[in-house]
Amino acid sequence: MHVLVTAGPTREYLDDVRFLSNASSGRMGYAVAAALRDAGHAVTLVSGPVELPRPDGVTRVDVETTGQMRDACLEALPGCDGVIAVAAVCDYKPAAKIEGKITKTGGPVTFEMIETDDVLAEIGRRKSPTVWTVGFALEAANPRERALQKLRAKNCDWVVVNGPHAIAAETNAVELIGPDGGVAASWEGTKADVARHLVAWVERHHGDASD
Repeated sequence: MHVLVTAGPTREYLDDVRFLSNASSGRMGYAVAAALRDAGHAVTLVSGPVELPRPDGVTRVDVETTGQMRDACLEALPGCDGVIAVAAVCDYKPAAKIEGKITKTGGPVTFEMIETDDVLAEIGRRKSPTVWTVGFALEAANPRERALQKLRAKNCDWVVVNGPHAIAAETNAVELIGPDGGVAASWEGTKADVARHLVAWVERHHGDASD
């Protein structure tokens, strides 16, 4: 199989030097890419800015903003059999980026924020019926319910749900939610361990490494 993987955060700039982002390290997405490679699959890794080396044998496309991640994913999508979307993209960006550097005024500063492109939803709309998708959802409250909502809204086959503890951590504990809202599988351990379990699960449902 050829699998598209997204990883890491995205950035949305307020001015030329300041940006909105999050603390995602990219470790989970990179672990998934490495596990797919080790299982014999071709991997295109679309990565936000992280301090991680490119996994050997993986095609990495570096992006910074959510819009850039969307464009890179849609360009790679036609050649892929499946998608595992792990990236923690920014949900909002300033309505207008300020040129130069904002200077202090001694008072509060207000920005008008608008939603960014929904990368996974766009993949769900554009993919062919034969392409499977696994999304990741980081949820702090009602995780299974919110994961099921995400699955349906973004046309995913499954959603991996984890909590805020996963951000920048070496380990993870996840549940794989299916279209009926039930837990298809659950794993915990290092992110490399979780990635190997996820890839093995996908292989059992969509062929093996010889495909």
